[in-house]
Amino acid sequence: FFFFKQKTAYEMLRSLVGSEMCIRDSLQGPCSIGPGMVVGQKLEETIRSFLDIQKESDNCKYSKKATKFYEGLAQRATEAQAVIDIFGFTFDQFGLMEMKTLNEQTGGYALLQESFTSPMFKESFKKLFETDENGDLRMGFAAKIQLLASKDILVHGAIGQCISLKSGGPQVSETVIGEGQTTQWYMGGLDRCSTLGFYFDLAQQTKEVTAGKVCYFQFKSTYKHSSGKIRLRVTTVARKFSDPNNIFDLVPGFDQEAACVLMARLGIFKANQEESIEVLKWLDRSLIRIVSKFADYKKDDPGSFRLSKEFNLYPQFMFHLRRGHFLQTFGVSPDESVYFRGTLCRENTTNSLVMIQPALLQYSLDDPTPIPVHLDIDSLKNNVILLLDTYFHVIIWHGDHIQKWKEQGYHNQPEYENLKLLLDAPQEDAKLIIEDRFPVPKLVITYPGEGLERLLKSRVNPSNTNANNMTVQSGNYITDDASMKLFMDQLIKLAVQTLN
Repeated sequence: FFFFKQKTAYEMLRSLVGSEMCIRDSLQGPCSIGPGMVVGQKLEETIRSFLDIQKESDNCKYSKKATKFYEGLAQRATEAQAVIDIFGFTFDQFGLMEMKTLNEQTGGYALLQESFTSPMFKESFKKLFETDENGDLRMGFAAKIQLLASKDILVHGAIGQCISLKSGGPQVSETVIGEGQTTQWYMGGLDRCSTLGFYFDLAQQTKEVTAGKVCYFQFKSTYKHSSGKIRLRVTTVARKFSDPNNIFDLVPGFDQEAACVLMARLGIFKANQEESIEVLKWLDRSLIRIVSKFADYKKDDPGSFRLSKEFNLYPQFMFHLRRGHFLQTFGVSPDESVYFRGTLCRENTTNSLVMIQPALLQYSLDDPTPIPVHLDIDSLKNNVILLLDTYFHVIIWHGDHIQKWKEQGYHNQPEYENLKLLLDAPQEDAKLIIEDRFPVPKLVITYPGEGLERLLKSRVNPSNTNANNMTVQSGNYITDDASMKLFMDQLIKLAVQTLN
């Protein structure tokens, strides 16, 4: 297992084929010279933004050439079975958009931090070298996944940190999603959370199948463990075809959490090729179509609309997905967008759902134990503490009364020990979240009116806003986003008008 400095490692790639090599690529600014440059050396030149990309301005003149250069490096790294990690330490962009194939195609990590000395980076870097009970790194390398399926199934592709091995075959679909045109994929590096999303369709000749017929999927995964041993894992899954004349046979087997993550990955795949507004329209059309097919309602009667428990959370997942930075580009740089999207496409379903719809916990003097509350602006009350886990940030928000008591030092007085316990409780829970996560999220402690409060307010449902865009307890709240209620009302209205 080798670690090299960046230049030496890239030069030695071809001579180390078959050896597990990990390149830690640390950057503190954009490349401004050579074939991988993303911005010129003149100070008046600025690195590209999404607006520059949309208008194809002069700030993008280096992007295509740099992207091609880094794609070539990624190909060389894959052939050498090398894994490339990218650590960026800068307040501005450094060119991750052009470099993304380096880590995404080799199975490496991308990590954005403001400083090399930040606690988040130090803890994240330590986690890279965590070992199991046998002293081996918790990593796998040079993984190959082969998919075998019944002849009734066509394979569109896979989305995640993998590359297509272009194996071809009669079961390969002409429609490509992610890494397609294959039934075999390569992953340079993987860990316990590495996940791929596979997309399928029915072969044309089996569109009309007999209800109860069984199809099979078998995944043969081979990888080299950090101990040096080759491991093979075979997973076989059987699924029955539903009755084509009764679509509700599909309902008991619908996993709305997994469906949300698969739609998110598919949306990211589309967003890399289309404008974000077009992707949002596609997502809306898909949501309308699925609820119109599986909901129970009378045509043109929104009041009769009902969704079964297998589908009732899916619309709110889509509501939060379309508000996040995974499909939208407003308020983020191209580098940040690549980082967020790449992380979601790598992580498992649980972590991906935390990114899409963060978990919000409430602590109060009446009940200091954490209570899950709605991700809603109404949850921001003066006399509570909130803990929000967005995966990238862990945010502790003190209500106005709590913050004033803290500033006056009441928690340091023995007679107010209950206040001290209240302040400590979310800190302990945040510590547990941070210890179990890679990369380590940033801990943010904020309160009403403080600048970083925006990280919380940008994720909650804007349900309680009046004509002046203000809320009663949590101060000014200005947003153009529609509330969950308005979103659902419009969704139901369109769904009941749609013919199945």
